[in-house]
Amino acid sequence: MTRHYGMDWLRIGAFALLILYHIAMVFVPWNFHVKSAHVEDWVRLPMLATNAWRLTLLFVVSGYASRALLRRSSGPVRFFATRCYRLLVPLAFGILVIVPPQPWVELVTRHGYAGSYWTFWTHDAFRFAPLDGLWLPAWNHLWFVVYLFVYTTVLTLGVALVRGPRSLRSHQNVRSRGAQRLFDRVFGGWLVLLLPLAWLIFVHGWWFQMAAESQALLGDWIAHITYFPAFLFGFGLARSEPAIAAIARLWKIGAGLALLGYATILGIELGWPAGVAKPHWVYTAYGIAHALEQWGGIVALIGLAERHLNRDHRWRPMLTEAVFPFYLIHQTLIVLVMYALLPAGLPGWAEFLVLLAATLIGCFAFYLIGRRVAPLRPLIGLRLHLRPTPPTL
Repeated sequence: MTRHYGMDWLRIGAFALLILYHIAMVFVPWNFHVKSAHVEDWVRLPMLATNAWRLTLLFVVSGYASRALLRRSSGPVRFFATRCYRLLVPLAFGILVIVPPQPWVELVTRHGYAGSYWTFWTHDAFRFAPLDGLWLPAWNHLWFVVYLFVYTTVLTLGVALVRGPRSLRSHQNVRSRGAQRLFDRVFGGWLVLLLPLAWLIFVHGWWFQMAAESQALLGDWIAHITYFPAFLFGFGLARSEPAIAAIARLWKIGAGLALLGYATILGIELGWPAGVAKPHWVYTAYGIAHALEQWGGIVALIGLAERHLNRDHRWRPMLTEAVFPFYLIHQTLIVLVMYALLPAGLPGWAEFLVLLAATLIGCFAFYLIGRRVAPLRPLIGLRLHLRPTPPTL
């Protein structure tokens, strides 16, 4: 299994987009932990161009990476042990140290909480009960790590079941190869576009019309029936040359469907603004458009990665390693910097530029310091030992 550099670039780009998206959350009417005084309704319109596919893409890429990690492991047991170490240690560190400033800022700015951060962290942050409607402790943006761990657990059990008990520490298994051949036959042609699209149209257009994710794990069915199949698809795609080839052929059609879906969503958003009653048919149309943008965008992006991005660059190793530490810290940096900017009364464009610069600088500092201090490396999701040649820009 050779490394697909295009998928690395997709992963890097998806997490970079996530940082920009969360900065933009400060300026839109949607719920977030801290808000600028310059909230503008128009900001949500470009954000809707990525809403449908950005998180689904992360799970596809994570499934793809999981297949590579399993291939490099001695078997499912070793793979799962490694994933537990690389996911649960940063998750625990994040819930204890990284995330708590976010609910504190939200409570101070939106609920009149009067306590200092130290008071909050020592008395309220780990109460295992709600405080002014916020359940504490919180995992906030680290919900992705929680879901990824759960999906990895189910995947490991599935791999062990397919291979059988005698193959828990081996890669050689007739049944696993048969499962991959079935994936190749199903997704080696037009069905790679049509089958997931039909599922998502059913989910968003009829089953869970206009449903929102809770990101609370339990009961978040709209998320699980979307993200877990995407995760499994990425896992199968990692060893499927026919599916990759089909996506490379169909990426322009996927891009066209994604643009059609986005244009429909824009038309609905502009025709029926928030607070305006919508006829029932709009919800079905919106769900179908969401599905078109969601899977069409993913096919287009993977096709572009296969055709134009499957090449290495000297920055890629560093950026590939840095994206998870960036993900861990970025939202807390955004919330704290915006909280510090509130008294300054800067114009919106200035707040955005300061947020962007401060978040990037803070993310790089978090990564570069954490990767060089051995005890900190596992806490930010890195291997225990520093690589021989440190990545540089």
